[in-house]
This record gives sequence, structure tokens and C-alpha cells, in this order.
Amino acid sequence: MMRMRRALMTAAVLGGLVPSVIDAQFRSRIDLVTMGVTVTDRRGNFLSDLTRDDFEIREDGKPQTLTSFARGDSETEELPLHLGLLFDTSGSMGEDIKLARSAAVKFLNTLSDAVDMTLVDFDTEVRVARYDQANFPRMVERIRNRKPDGWTALYDALGVYLDGAAEADGRKILVLYTDGGDTRSTITFSDAMTLVRASDVTIHAVGFLENQPSSVRIGQRMRLMDIAEATGGQAFFPTAMKDVEAAYEKIVAQIRNQYTLGYVSTNTAQDGSWRRVEIRVKRPGLRDLRVHTRKGYFALYKEGR
Repeated sequence: MMRMRRALMTAAVLGGLVPSVIDAQFRSRIDLVTMGVTVTDRRGNFLSDLTRDDFEIREDGKPQTLTSFARGDSETEELPLHLGLLFDTSGSMGEDIKLARSAAVKFLNTLSDAVDMTLVDFDTEVRVARYDQANFPRMVERIRNRKPDGWTALYDALGVYLDGAAEADGRKILVLYTDGGDTRSTITFSDAMTLVRASDVTIHAVGFLENQPSSVRIGQRMRLMDIAEATGGQAFFPTAMKDVEAAYEKIVAQIRNQYTLGYVSTNTAQDGSWRRVEIRVKRPGLRDLRVHTRKGYFALYKEGR
């Protein structure tokens, strides 16, 4: 498995991985465009009582018709929750690995309704394993036993996770545990962001920057924020467990209050172009709202193109 994954990453240097992952993402939703959406008021409180009639969707400025709608707190088998963890075990995490381990295990315990959990732990190499709830203790053991060592292949690890996530239907949530640095990947940050924008995964980043050199701290913080915000997720930078707990409350609240909207685009061109999507709440009387979601998606490439 590891050899195959590293081969995929090597192919990315030649431009092979990015198009293939994007294509895989599109094949899973050839007709239906799905968007995970949360809405907050001016105080940051989530609005949990919205209906499909409260939303307005425009693609490249043109109105779209909402064809599917679900709320995160509703019990439905149609939208299973798939949870992913990207766990940095490189040498640069040496002083933060204990807090990162505790943070990851605590988070896993809060979402027992996930149908499966995918752990991608990485340093110089990228390792992938998927667990169901019955095998939760094995996942915890793997997180706790991995020792920090080696270089950091963050962008490769992100690409590997998104590659696998393309095969899953339902809601997909990924949480990154990393210091945000990358010293090993075969794909660039720009390539990684292309994959992030092409995916339908909501990404939250938990960045451990306290022990990073001041010369790189700002850049690593900005990259983690860019990754999370591109998907409608959030980035957090804890220095103690109390900060982790506060972050988890916000992440879990966002998951529970996330709406999943789906529509069939009126633009039938299969040209691989970027489509800008705007989602607004149109219920009268609601003001100063903030909609958290992806900014758009890439159109499906036509077969043979």
C-alpha cells in the first residue's frame, strides 16, 4: 500500500496526480454539485433552523435550483459522516507531539457517529489506514505509538487523503494536526490547493506553531488558514489542552450545524473550468450573516479530453 501511494505522489511531479484526483472527485458527482454550508450571525452563533427555501445559490452569477438538502444534526443514512485525520509525526513536531496525540484522541471520542475514520500519518513517508468504530482502539494505539522523526511530507499526505476521499459518498470532514511546514513533498502548495478546491471535503486545521522558528511561523500559519478557509472550515492554533478543547467545541458545532446543499448546474459544459459558487440566506429579517462554504468547484472534464 505504501509503495503504491508513494508512486502516486511521484507521478504528481509530472502532473499526473492532480488531474487524476480532480477527475476522481468529479466522477463521484457528474451531475450533482454538493456544498457543505454553515451560517453564523454577527456573534458567531450558528443558525440551525434554516430550511431549503432559505437558501439562494448562484453559479457564475446565474441562479441554480436546489435539488437536495440535509442538515448535519439530522439522522439520515443518505449522508454518512466520514472522518479523516492527517497526523504529522515528523521530527519538527518533537516538542508538540504529546499535545497533538492528546488532541487527536480527544477529538475522535467526540464523533462516535462517523461510519469510518481514515488516519493518514506522515513524516518522510505517508501511511494510510481506515478504521470503523469497532476498531477505534487500534487507531488510538497507532496514534500514540508513532514517534516523531524524519522530514515533513504534508502536501503529499493531503493529496493521498483527498485521493481516497473521492470514493466516499456523504459528508467528509478532515482535521489536520501539524505545524504547517513541508520539507519533503513531491507536490507543491499550489498543487495541494488545487486538490483542496476540487474536493468536497471540509477541512479544519489544528496548527502547533508555538515551538516553530519565528522566521517560518507566519507563513505556516497562513498556509493552514488558506487550506481550511478554501473548504469552509476553520484553523486553530492551540498552545495548551484548554485551547484544544475550545477548538473542538467549535469544530463539532460546525459539523452538527452544517447543511448539505445539492444542485444540478445549468452549465452543462464539460470543460474542466472553475465555477464560482455564491450561497446566500434570503430569509427576511436575518441580517449580518456569514456563510461558510467552498468558493466553487471545477467542472467535469469530458471523457477523452
